Amino acid sequence: MKVSDSNSLRLETRALRYLARREHSRYELEKKLSAHEQSAQVLSEVLDRLEQQGYLSTERFAEQTSRTRRSRFGSQRIVHELKEKGVDATHIARLLPDLMATDLETAWQVWQKKFGTPPRDIKERGRQMRFLTGRGFSPEIIRKVLLQAEKDAQ
Repeated sequence: MKVSDSNSLRLETRALRYLARREHSRYELEKKLSAHEQSAQVLSEVLDRLEQQGYLSTERFAEQTSRTRRSRFGSQRIVHELKEKGVDATHIARLLPDLMATDLETAWQVWQKKFGTPPRDIKERGRQMRFLTGRGFSPEIIRKVLLQAEKDAQ
């Protein structure tokens, strides 16, 4: 057994341990494993093998991430997080229509949980808007949520 084979095996074992805990994107796993392997070629071969065997799937990672983050965040924030984790534009484009379709409902639920009452003044309105913006909702969605809250209060 060559040294590179034992390195590859150790690296693959470490990668499988990471993947057993949760899904990872290729970029994210590569970043974690690069601290344990000097050779970019060995690292790339291990990641390729894991993808071929079905243990590593960026598509599965993107779907799981969007599903788990959906109840607390808007589509803009989820897309940003996926891009940071190295998910390519084609995977994101497949998820985006579903994310955007539920943005208003999610924003309403997030707003209800945090505030529940319409803003009393301009300062409070700004605070609520900043909160929802930070959660990744578009200005249009935020406007609709606050208008609905004001209608419901009357």
